[in-house]
Amino acid sequence: MSHHEPESEEVTTGNNLEGQKEITIKPRGFHIVWGKDTRYWQLPEKKKAREVEAAELKQVCWLEITGSVEVEAGKTYAIEFQVSMKPDAFGWSGCPVFMMAKVGKKGRYIWKKITTLDEKRTATTRFSIPEVSNPLTIQVPGNNAPDNNKLFFGLYEVWSGKWKGGLLIHQAIIKQISK
Repeated sequence: MSHHEPESEEVTTGNNLEGQKEITIKPRGFHIVWGKDTRYWQLPEKKKAREVEAAELKQVCWLEITGSVEVEAGKTYAIEFQVSMKPDAFGWSGCPVFMMAKVGKKGRYIWKKITTLDEKRTATTRFSIPEVSNPLTIQVPGNNAPDNNKLFFGLYEVWSGKWKGGLLIHQAIIKQISK
């Protein structure tokens, strides 16, 4: 398989307006299944990746976009993807899209089913998944075990077997929501 491996320079960490940690992952910072195969994905050019460009899903029947970032013990984080749909997006009707996250390689996944993207098919402007009013949050354990400071997360639709396309992945944001 020709997967796109994450490029570390496409992951940035800073503080938001409330002074809390915020991590931004641009399209080339994700692990994207089939991401190197231009029949399925169009990634932004490396030199332009930090601009507003998005990774474009042309067509896949297996959607798997994952990332991992370092987080702080004892903190809670909200995870969101910022996406949009092309006017000719297809295949999303009835496809269950899920976000999942865990802390540490041996952690247990938590998950959230995303309201069908088919309803957003005409939304050519960016929107957040999950919706900002109903975020996917995860608590990092308070101990400092070496494996417990890495957050693994992803966006998945691997169950329907349907071909789908027209999704634009702009970025993911991991926001610390507790001090």
